[in-house]
Amino acid sequence: MKRIVLTSLFAGALFGAQAQTFTDNARVRSAEPQYENVNVPRNECSSHWVPENGGRVNTQRQTSQDRQYGGAIVGGLAGGVLGHQVGGGSGKDVATALGVVLGAMAGDQLQNRDARSPYDNGQYRNNPYDNGGYETAQREVQRCRTVYDAQTRISGYRVSYDYRGQNYTTFMRSNPGNSLPVRVTVEPITQ
Repeated sequence: MKRIVLTSLFAGALFGAQAQTFTDNARVRSAEPQYENVNVPRNECSSHWVPENGGRVNTQRQTSQDRQYGGAIVGGLAGGVLGHQVGGGSGKDVATALGVVLGAMAGDQLQNRDARSPYDNGQYRNNPYDNGGYETAQREVQRCRTVYDAQTRISGYRVSYDYRGQNYTTFMRSNPGNSLPVRVTVEPITQ
């Protein structure tokens, strides 16, 4: 019996304390835009022309071969070994370095003695367009990088409104205009 009485009292209290809700319009006093800074990425590309050496072409009657570097390497090694045998202390290091340089020069001369040199029959070639039998071409290279542009955007509005003599402030994504719909809840005060 006590349970039934307590349950009915509790249910009556709930129904009596139930709130009434309706919508009404409030007058907007101000709507101030709120800004935020945003970094927006974009690609910035530029084109550059770079020289590119082509293959060997026969610009003149050439019977010579391409330059070889094996003689310079072997000559440098042999000169370094012979130079290391000479001298003592820090002079041994100088003699080794000098032996490497002289041996590389001698080995290069021996291997490439038949190759074309910048001198033809004792006269220096003075032709500015002769680049040793190589064609020079240019190719376009595109380089891109990401840059960030700072932009200012409206993130929303700080809205001040008045409802029945009370002032309120809220944040909204869009500008509400002159009036703002509000939800009003009426609840009885229980004492």
